[in-house]
Order: sequence, then C-alpha cells, then structure tokens
Amino acid sequence: MDNDGILQMEKSEKAFQEAVKWLPGGVNSPVRAFLAVGGNPIYIRQGSGPHIESLDGHSYIDYLLSWGPLLFGHAHPRIKAAVTEALEKGTSFGLPTIAETVMAQKVNQLMPAVEVVRMVNSGTEATMSALRLARAFTKRNIIVKFEGCYHGHSDALLVKAGSGVATLGLPDSPGVPEGIAHYTATVPYNQVEALQELFAQMGEQIAAVIVEPVAGNMGCILPQSGYLEELRRLTQKYGTLLIFDEVMTGFRVAAGGGQERFGIRPDLVTLGKVIGGGLPVGAYGGRRDIMEWVAPNGPVYQAGTLSGNPLAMAAGIAALTMIEEEAPNGLYSKMEQYGQQIVSVFLQACQAKGIPAYGHAIGGMFGLFFNEGAVVDYQSAAQSDKKMFAQFFHALLKRGVLLPPSQLESCFLSAVHGQEELSRTCEAVDSAIRSF
Repeated sequence: MDNDGILQMEKSEKAFQEAVKWLPGGVNSPVRAFLAVGGNPIYIRQGSGPHIESLDGHSYIDYLLSWGPLLFGHAHPRIKAAVTEALEKGTSFGLPTIAETVMAQKVNQLMPAVEVVRMVNSGTEATMSALRLARAFTKRNIIVKFEGCYHGHSDALLVKAGSGVATLGLPDSPGVPEGIAHYTATVPYNQVEALQELFAQMGEQIAAVIVEPVAGNMGCILPQSGYLEELRRLTQKYGTLLIFDEVMTGFRVAAGGGQERFGIRPDLVTLGKVIGGGLPVGAYGGRRDIMEWVAPNGPVYQAGTLSGNPLAMAAGIAALTMIEEEAPNGLYSKMEQYGQQIVSVFLQACQAKGIPAYGHAIGGMFGLFFNEGAVVDYQSAAQSDKKMFAQFFHALLKRGVLLPPSQLESCFLSAVHGQEELSRTCEAVDSAIRSF
C-alpha cells in the first residue's frame, strides 16, 4: 500500500494484461473480471484457512471462498491429506472406485431426500441433467425458474422474465434458440400470488420447478415465511417435480442444506461446491423411482468421463466427514452468528451515515445491500446502489477484507473464520462506511 492508502497491484496488473491476449476478457468465468466493481482482477498466489494472498503479496480475510465450496477454508490439512493419498493411486480411471459409493452414502446420510445420486463435474451439468430427467419422468416440457436465480449456463436456464407471470421466457444470451427458451417460464422469487397464478394457468404442463432454497445469485435472499411450503404444495397438487438447487446452499445453510433448514423434502436435488471440498464436482439425485430413469437403468442418457473422479471424491468425503463431526457442535450456528454480527455492524455504520442499507445472514451465507427497503426478490435486489457497493468493495479491499466482486452475489463464511477475523472484519466494515 502506498502513502495514499492505495494497494499496489503491479504484478496482478501485468498478469491480467497478458491474460487478455489469450482468454476471453482475460478470465475463465465472467464475474472474475471485476466489471461490477471496476478495476482489474486480483491474481491469487495462495490461500490458508480464512485468508487468501494475492500475487502482489497482499493478504485478505476471504469471504468469497471460491464462491462457496471452501466450508473449511483454504488448504485444510485433512482435505489436502485426502487428495494427496488419492493422487498417489492415480487421477482418473474411467471405471468405478469405492470412493464414489462412499460419497453417495454420505450425501444420503446428510440429505435423506437424495436416495440415489449421480456424480457429475459441475453445478451446471447437475441442473441440466436434472431438468432432462424431470421432463422424461413427467412427460411434460415446461420448466419453471425464478427471476434472478442462477442455475448454471445451460440453454434452458438462460432466460429472463416476460411481461406477465406466465409469459414464457426469451433467450437471455445470444446462442440460445428461442425454441429452447420457450419451454422455460419465469416468475418472481418470493411472490406467492404469481406462483399460484402460473400453476392455475399451466400447472398440468409443468414438468418441474427449480429453485434455490436461499437465493444466492442476486445477493443472499431468504425465502419468505410459507413460500417454499406453498411451492411444495402446488407441485404435489399438479404432479410437478420440485427440484432444490442446493449447489450453493447444500451443506452451507445447514448440514442437510436448505431442505433441512426449512423442513421441505424435494423430489430432486442438485449439488456441487462443498461436496468437492474445493475440487470441481457436481451431483444430482433424489427419489429412487425418478433416478431409476437414468442410464444405464433407464432411457435418460447422461454420461461423463471424469464424473466421480477419485481426487474430487476424496476431497468431498473429507469435507462431508468433517461436517458430520462438527455440525452437532454448533458449526452452523457459529457461522450464522458471525454473519449476523457483520451484517449488524454494516447496518449500524450505514445508519450513522444516513446510507440506506439492508442485510441478513443464514448458516454460512450473508448478504449486504445498499438498498432503501427489504430485499426479497430480483427486482428489489436490482434497485440496490451498485456504485456504492463498488466503493465499499474497494474500501474493504484496502483494509484487508475480500468480498465477492458484485452486489448481486452472496458472501460466505467458513468454519475456520475465528474471533480475530470477525473483529478485524467488523472494524474494517465500520471504517469503510465512515470513509464515505
């Protein structure tokens, strides 16, 4: 940091200038480009526990955590040991290993709704496969998603809402044919009447509803009381499958994910992030009678050469084992208390400065919004002051705290964030707001 309090980023700047010659926008995933907050991305050298270190040698308390999977922080010794042991035996075989069965058993123990599970390689692959299965099982074509909920970048899910609650979607990205997007209907999150109206109009045509139990890709937004219960009631009434996208919430808001936290049993579940312990992985599963439709047992084809690869399985088994050990000892309540304290300091600091703000925390997730009122759906989240968030993001960065580089992303806590990190973070948040 120079005398003006500006972080020196020469190595990251140089690395980015080289990357833009070879990678689209210099990155391999768009949000990494820092377009939502301005400036160029930070390049990372290494991470340890709740801390991450940049190429330029700056250390940050990390609330990005690789966008969620690092429930036990960076380079956890038990996960490293599990991966090292697996690596000694080989990286991939293209044939079954016992680790795949162990992983399936652990997922079922924590999430009983997942009676049978298929491992894949990403959250996008998991949701795409679950939708194909739902359509085959129900012999219907329409999929319902919620405005602002992100379920990966498969064609059927890259759509935006139409003018009415039952208007079928239009493509939200070039390259997605209108014919595919036509079969996806979008409704606002947390609006019960819109959901009821949609089912009244086309309930018997809907194969599945896919939802994040806690929305994590328009900031962190909680379901309002009774919303998920009504969604479950409607889907059962009309013979529609309910898919919980727990790629983000799975093992993050509770040991059993959103389905445990809210007491809802979905028909299918998509998973990712935490079950890889930091390695690339995804999965989908659910009721046995539905999963029996997946090849080779059934006619719904889905395959992957690296699905269930030994390294990801080893890391994931280590992570889920630690969840089983630590959840009874208050793992999730501790993370939630830490998140609530950060939110409280944020709201108090904003109030003192006369800045509109809103926030909340659940399990290992929390959200901070510069917003006049409650944030309950995409429309209210989109009204947040993104320029002020960008200013806040960089102010925290200067103070050694890293948030996701977007107002419309969830923040994450880990089991290894301690009281020291919490105190430093609260001081940084208060100081950052006072600097405005």
